[in-house]
Amino acid sequence: MNRFLCGHATHPDWHVAVALAAAQIDAQRRLPGYAAVPTLGWVYLTDRYAAHANALLADLRNRWPGVEWVGATGLGIAATGVEYFDEPAVALMLSDLPVDQFRVFSGARPLGGFLAHTAQIHADPSAQDLAELIQDMSRRTRSGYLFGGLASARDQPLHIAEGVLSGGLSGVAFAASIPLVSRVTQGCQPVGPRRTVSACERNVVTALDGEPALACLLRDLNLESMAPRDALPKLRQVLVGLSLPLEDDARVGGGFDGVQWRGAFGADTWVRHLIGLDPARHGIAIGDDVQVGMELAFCRRNVQAARLDLTRICAEVREELEPESFAATPAMTGRAAGQGANPLAAPVGLVGAVYVSCVARGGAHFGGPCAELSIIQQALGDVPLVGLFAAGEIAHRHLYGYTGVLTVFAQ
Repeated sequence: MNRFLCGHATHPDWHVAVALAAAQIDAQRRLPGYAAVPTLGWVYLTDRYAAHANALLADLRNRWPGVEWVGATGLGIAATGVEYFDEPAVALMLSDLPVDQFRVFSGARPLGGFLAHTAQIHADPSAQDLAELIQDMSRRTRSGYLFGGLASARDQPLHIAEGVLSGGLSGVAFAASIPLVSRVTQGCQPVGPRRTVSACERNVVTALDGEPALACLLRDLNLESMAPRDALPKLRQVLVGLSLPLEDDARVGGGFDGVQWRGAFGADTWVRHLIGLDPARHGIAIGDDVQVGMELAFCRRNVQAARLDLTRICAEVREELEPESFAATPAMTGRAAGQGANPLAAPVGLVGAVYVSCVARGGAHFGGPCAELSIIQQALGDVPLVGLFAAGEIAHRHLYGYTGVLTVFAQ
């Protein structure tokens, strides 16, 4: 039986924070029935510790020899039921996955002959040709499914794969024998119908369903009576949801032989900013290149929709993992060592989780401190979980925004 152990803490001194988190993990390892040796570790640290990332990683290696580490910096990080924003903090998770069933990789450490079925990736948001790097990595996996996110930081974002890295991407690939269930949750709500892009040039859409794109936008926002220049202040909160036709991005995998994934905003929708209007061509400019045939819907961020959709994907995960059976998981959820474990029950078969959310979703957007992670904890129980609040979220082969990507490891 694979086991996942989680610890997390905040403290001005990173040495103390790591020691507190490690004490939580060591206490779990002393529980009856646990005799495994950890092999793979996740480390997420807020950017307040970024300058000490190399020393922190060396400390982890010294504490748990033989463990391979992946992770990233974040403006915020997450653990079971807890969010750390704007404070120095670290979150750790260890697992005893068989060493021949995963491979940590980076630009300096390629996959080699490892047969990757899925992969978790972290990347530098400033990396050149980032979308192409993600697409290429997706092609290197048998399922085509990636999950993860972009490191975030006030200064230099860092990611970790057996070393502290900047630029490019890195992560951990998993063999087909490691069952995953992954879901994308959206934080936006459409304000108009889904339309097909019928004319565009790079990131400027000039026609939707054969109509001028600017006219469609103003009609959906009930601004038809206003001149485009006058409408601009009312358009600042408008976003654009893009997706490929359903047949191009259908659900991947099936059962525990593959990866379960599904987006809530259509089959696979990624949200981009509306960055300008082009009255001369009756077009709109968005923050990504567009192709004819893509589907487009205007949308806005919506707190209630985000909460409901996060609850929905958690319910889907529970359904996937036989919710009629429950078992307590001995993960600690307190913000410091010594606090007792939460008695919430997790589904049998759910052994660990990684959650990557947009930096714009965390904290107050969900109604208060730790509200987003509390929703997951209430739905899934006290499962060991770590993650970060990213500068962009990755699922399947796309880079998302304003979303959350929940991936759970099944027994």
